[in-house]
Amino acid sequence: MSRTPDLSPVEWVKSSYSGNGGGNCVEWAPSYAPSGTLPVRDSKVSDGPALTFVPSAWSSFVTAVQQGEFGTV
Repeated sequence: MSRTPDLSPVEWVKSSYSGNGGGNCVEWAPSYAPSGTLPVRDSKVSDGPALTFVPSAWSSFVTAVQQGEFGTV
């Protein structure tokens, strides 16, 4: 039994904070959240791995970044 979710049919959405200059680009799959996990990946490596978070953990991380808890992003 694989613990790796099949993300091939997922529609990825680029973060509104990702610029068009090819720098820090993050994509997430909000439509996948009802499954209980939220996939996040580097948009520059679309065939690469994705991290999956429970939605509450992802929300906490985003809030912490917005509040500057991880330095300059």
